[in-house]
Amino acid sequence: MISATDMAGAALAVVGVLFFLAGTLGLLRFPDIYTRIHALTKADNLGLGLICLGAAVQSGSLMIALKLMLIWILVLVAAATGASLIAQTAHGRGIRPWTRQE
Repeated sequence: MISATDMAGAALAVVGVLFFLAGTLGLLRFPDIYTRIHALTKADNLGLGLICLGAAVQSGSLMIALKLMLIWILVLVAAATGASLIAQTAHGRGIRPWTRQE
């Protein structure tokens, strides 16, 4: 029999995967590097947070849950730093943000 915590953990993981897919879709569909970075970092970080939360719910251990949250926080910091460096490099090389041409 499936417990409520197992169902909640699985549901959080599935929603997290959907956010990862949305981030990947943004990476493939958006027109320039700035919008791609935005879509990828926002959606993937939220997706990873939901997956970590789902794993924490299923773990049943406070120590494992805290480790998963620490992993998520470290990835948040790394993603923000990486995205900022990529955007600054693109800006420094003269890559202009996409604007709608009418």
